[in-house]
Amino acid sequence: MNFDYPAEAEAFRAELRSWLDEHFTEPYQSMKSVLACSPDDPDLAMNREWNATLADARYTAIAWPEEYGGRGAGIMDQVVYAEEMHRAGAPSTVNLIGLSNIAPAIMEYGTDEQRSTLLPRMLRGDDIWCQGFSEPGAGSDLAGLKATAVRDGDCYVVNGQKTWNTLGQVASWCELLVRTDPEAPKHKGISCLLVDMSLPGIEVRPLTTITGDSEFNEIFFTDARVPVSSLLGAENEGWRVAITTLMHERGGVAALHLGLRAQIRTLLDQAKETPLGDGRMAAEDPALRQRLARVYLEGELLKLLSERALSGALHGRELGPESSLAKLVWSETAQHVGEVAGAVLGPDANHGHWGRDRVSMRSHTIAGGTTQVNKNIIAQRVLGLPRR
Repeated sequence: MNFDYPAEAEAFRAELRSWLDEHFTEPYQSMKSVLACSPDDPDLAMNREWNATLADARYTAIAWPEEYGGRGAGIMDQVVYAEEMHRAGAPSTVNLIGLSNIAPAIMEYGTDEQRSTLLPRMLRGDDIWCQGFSEPGAGSDLAGLKATAVRDGDCYVVNGQKTWNTLGQVASWCELLVRTDPEAPKHKGISCLLVDMSLPGIEVRPLTTITGDSEFNEIFFTDARVPVSSLLGAENEGWRVAITTLMHERGGVAALHLGLRAQIRTLLDQAKETPLGDGRMAAEDPALRQRLARVYLEGELLKLLSERALSGALHGRELGPESSLAKLVWSETAQHVGEVAGAVLGPDANHGHWGRDRVSMRSHTIAGGTTQVNKNIIAQRVLGLPRR
């Protein structure tokens, strides 16, 4: 594994760090995440303003080609970007899904009009995007989706339900997968539509999670008439578009270790300052030390997996199974961190940021691909095991 920072990347780091020190100031530093915003939330407007500030400096989507407003940044510049934004505690963009996942599909399969009208507004945060992929009966088995789109003149009439739609509560556009040929094999009869969420017949219902947040939503389509011009790619070829989108979603796991290792460092520091009542600190208890050592090493393993994936990409290899391995380690380690925090801090781990994080961590083995699906991918593509 060769993972050195070239001089150009360090120069970019210095540039970005200086810019963040100047521009990431109050009130941006205290605004809540766009994930927690409702459509009329003042912090949503603040997030859009910060997004526009990033876009003006071409820091919104640095990996995008320059023709679309990006910097055409290479892998190491993207790594530096993630590190410096994390260091500053700065949110990236309001289009958490749109810029990294949906935009590449539009660039590859979209018409000239779709690219020229949708991408600039996505870049600046004028439009927020969500994905309409999962359904109540089609999550891990995405190709089993049942939402339909029937051609009627110059429109598709869309009916069905989608769920777990991140940012659906504030989204103005949706990358929607629908079944346009019910007679075709399930991977063959799917199409992708770019849907204006203000169209009649579309209802968004927020889903309140165990943390009290409503970042996920259900979307119901009832005879919604979507223009045929909204088709992304060819009719009945939506599975290719979906795979392009999901490949970019998986690629994002390389930066997950930053946040998780920061949580582990916080827990280690607190363990040194938390008394057990017998004159010792939590970090001095042999059993707790062993558990703390385990989560520390798991965090370092995640970092190495991420760097291995990036190193392979730097040397011309396609992003391989490391993404599934990293997602698996991240999700399981996150839950271990929550468990150890409870053992170290006792009742104090039930409130404040630890209280929320410990509850939220339970979702990590589901979000972004379930542990079971990831283990199947690893078994088949890494270990070469046969399908059952």
